[in-house]
Amino acid sequence: MNKENPKFIASIFPIWEKLSPEAKIDLLNRGKSINLSAGEFICMEGDICHHLPLVISGSARVYKIGANGREITLYHLERGDSCIMTASCIISQKAFPAFAIAETEVEAFIIPANSLRTWVRYSPIWQEYIFGILAQRLANVIEIVEEVAFGQLDCRIAAYLINKSGSKLKTVRITHEAISQELGSSREVISRILKTWEKQGFLSLSRGKIEFENWSELEKIAQLKF
Repeated sequence: MNKENPKFIASIFPIWEKLSPEAKIDLLNRGKSINLSAGEFICMEGDICHHLPLVISGSARVYKIGANGREITLYHLERGDSCIMTASCIISQKAFPAFAIAETEVEAFIIPANSLRTWVRYSPIWQEYIFGILAQRLANVIEIVEEVAFGQLDCRIAAYLINKSGSKLKTVRITHEAISQELGSSREVISRILKTWEKQGFLSLSRGKIEFENWSELEKIAQLKF
């Protein structure tokens, strides 16, 4: 990250504009830029968090692994995001309770744990920032809990694929394993549901790719989510 370009920083992290000139200098002096490769772990379950990452570019995934080995995604981190679970662990001085991995190449600006604790203790701006991302992520996690507890899996798969495709794109490049990790189910169950839809003419399957054949039918299934 170019430390000589505050406008670049401000375009990614709105908190920048709220900080005093002294606080901005302190942030730049204490933090540093890092680069991670795709597939590189950012944090492992049980790790002590020494830095809070502010994502400049790329994508990361925060997830849990159950006793049965299944994964479920808690949330993703992209440009402009910060990991509230890491912030919580830094403030409470407890171990990280999940896994965080870079899905793509990631560039981040990391803040030392001691600095973050000091800023949150004395700065209303940093307090507002941390509580803001806490509220956002809490809503995300509650939605996941509701889906897992109350949502039918076929409805969740349809809703996930529709959301993944964005604006009615015909093709989504994703594996059955990746869907199972996102939704906290087994790959076998995901594949069985997708193959049933293929027989019904809703979509067609190929290696690492799903093509939509009947968008409206998938939308109907997704709307039965709860």
